[in-house]
Formats: sequence, structure tokens, C-alpha cells
Amino acid sequence: MLNNIRPALERVLTPVGNAVARSGLSPNAITVVGTLGVAAGALALFPRGEFFWGTMVITAFVLFDMLDGAVARVTGKISKFGAFLDSTMDRVADAAIFSGLMIGLYRDDQALLAGVALYCLVSGVVVSYAKARAEGLGYTCNVGIAERAERLIVALVAAGFDGLGVPYILAVALWVLAGISTVTVGQRFATVYAQARDAAAAASREPEPHP
Repeated sequence: MLNNIRPALERVLTPVGNAVARSGLSPNAITVVGTLGVAAGALALFPRGEFFWGTMVITAFVLFDMLDGAVARVTGKISKFGAFLDSTMDRVADAAIFSGLMIGLYRDDQALLAGVALYCLVSGVVVSYAKARAEGLGYTCNVGIAERAERLIVALVAAGFDGLGVPYILAVALWVLAGISTVTVGQRFATVYAQARDAAAAASREPEPHP
């Protein structure tokens, strides 16, 4: 869903990317620093129950991390390795966020909700892997009601408000995330299965070459 606003977001980030590029900071350095900041905020603050301040730190570094693409575009340093690094670091950041939530909830005697946070972590990895593996096999897999950006926004907004004392919001958000992540995995499996079935049917209709 948020992919629809990506062009507008790129127009906003490009001037900022120009300013950052003049500092000499490379896109890959931005990616790594942003990820390390997210991981540090999530793993240092969430386990202590500091959900509001953890969310603030994570959000700041997520916004910083968004500049890597803008800097790459304005400097002409777009590369396949940069795309690989960005995707890999995204998985690291996601794991840190949900691990931090899981530990914080478990320490707060909310074992069930900690388990839901763990499920969100695992299902999020499966959502991303399903798309990557499908594309590696030559299929398209751009489907799903819960892309990474949507899942991250829901988790962070809920964690932030929970830190301000809003009751039940984090519990509701995690259960919703667990549900929509499961649906997204199912959508991607169904999409790839349909493409594989059609490809197999088309191959079976091709005449065998005569000797």
C-alpha cells in the first residue's frame, strides 16, 4: 500500500539526499549506521520496557536510513550490492525490533504476547523470503496486504503509544500483525503456485521435438 506513495516520498527526500551527499557519507554507510541505530535502540530500550523512548530512537534511525536511496540516486552510486545490503540490513533491523519487544513483554510477565511478537518476527522473515525466493525462480510475487513498511509502522506506533500508557494497543497491534503476516504468506504462496501450475501446463502442451 505504501508503495503507492514512493514516488512522492522520493521527491521529498531528494533535496535532503543532496545535502547529505555533500558530506561525503556513502549510501552503504547510511544503511549500516541506520541499521545499527535501530538495533541499538530496540535491544537497549525495549527489553527495559522503555517502549516510548525506544520507538523515538528507532524512528529517528529509520528516517535516517531512508536517505540511502536518495543519496545513491543523486551521487549515481546505485548498485546491486547496495540493494543487497539494504535488504539484508532491513531483516536485521526487523529482527532487533521484534526481539526487543518480545524480551520486554516477557520480562513484564506477558508471555503470551511475547510469543505473538516472536511469531511476528518469524512470519515477517517468511514474508520477505517468499518474495525473494519466488523472484529468484523467475516468478513475480508483488502481492500481500502487509509489506514491510506497513508492518513496521503498525508495530512502532503501537509500541510508542503503549509506552505512553495507552492500554491494549500493543496487544491488538501484535495480534493484527500476526494475522496479516500470515495472510500475506498465504497470498504469496497462492500466487507462486498459480504461476508454477500455469508454467507446467504450458510446458506439457509443447510438442516434443521429432528426432
